[in-house]
Amino acid sequence: MRKHVLFAAILLAAFAIAVNAQQASGLYNPSIDMDGFLKVSQDAAKHRSTRRLTEEQFIAASKEPGAVILDARSSEKFDELHIAGAINLSFPDITVESLAKDLPDKATKILIYCNNNFENEPSAFPTKVAPASLNLSTYISLYTYGYRNVYELGPLLNAKTTRLKLISSKDEAKRVGVR
Repeated sequence: MRKHVLFAAILLAAFAIAVNAQQASGLYNPSIDMDGFLKVSQDAAKHRSTRRLTEEQFIAASKEPGAVILDARSSEKFDELHIAGAINLSFPDITVESLAKDLPDKATKILIYCNNNFENEPSAFPTKVAPASLNLSTYISLYTYGYRNVYELGPLLNAKTTRLKLISSKDEAKRVGVR
């Protein structure tokens, strides 16, 4: 028991020294936590491993009552082409406030996709390097905010032949009579 208390005291002292060193250097910022990000990323990766869907599974899940398709690409890319019925919350705009407004129930089934799910539409879906795929960042971010009912479109699909309905915001506006 005494060894455990001593070990905990040493860990706390080491943490305090590290924080004091960062504060002294002028680099300390309690609003940026790399160690926390790396830990939650590992936790999210384990969770994500059972949450990737085929095209058919994604289509079926999108038809479930209350399911939300979330597109975290820029509004410009979203407007150019997106999955019909998707909402757009650009990744940089994912915040405590925007999530509370757009996805207030953390139990909501959220379906995500990104640029790297579609090929043959490079303007609307420009390819990112695999480790920078927006699906990864979006999944980790939603997980960090406490959303656990998140599912990701897995495969790379041809935008010209996918069974998912891709639509531009202009076409969608015309369809619902908005000008």
